[in-house]
Amino acid sequence: MSAFRWIGAAVFTILVPGTVTVFLPYYILDPSVFEIRAWGPLQLVASTVLVAGASIYFRCLGDFVVAGHGLPAPVNHPKKLVVSGLYRYVRNPMYVGVLLVLVGEVLLLRSMVLVQYALVFLAIVHINFLFYEERYLQFRFAESYDEYRKNVRRWIPGRPYQPSDTGRIVGNETGDPEGSPRSS
Repeated sequence: MSAFRWIGAAVFTILVPGTVTVFLPYYILDPSVFEIRAWGPLQLVASTVLVAGASIYFRCLGDFVVAGHGLPAPVNHPKKLVVSGLYRYVRNPMYVGVLLVLVGEVLLLRSMVLVQYALVFLAIVHINFLFYEERYLQFRFAESYDEYRKNVRRWIPGRPYQPSDTGRIVGNETGDPEGSPRSS
């Protein structure tokens, strides 16, 4: 396994989800929101949701590096369509993980500004997925992605996906070893 991919994954994580979940919230929120408050059941739930979201994100990142042989970034997209791990249950688990981190932050910090920010994030991601990512994946993987899309929900987890023999997903159906099979 290439050390370059893992370094790229770390850089991507800092630049993209790090910006979405840490740097931008810190920038847009009033500093008083970050004051330490007494911990209660809500903060325990918030921390659990936040850790679950981060765990989902890192699991999906690992799937991109190991199973997809690439990154969820334009500089080195995976060479294979990733349909293993959490992608067996939902088409966008990495985005779901990042959204759960934001929900955990909302609960932890009790910020309506962060609620609005999380809703804007969700809208942008949904529009991007509908008008760019799904179309690109359909173009790139044709029948394999079509089968996957028909059997796996976009945002809500469902039954685990099992590719049929006719829709084997082993890589790029166009024969092009470059390009982006999945950008999540």
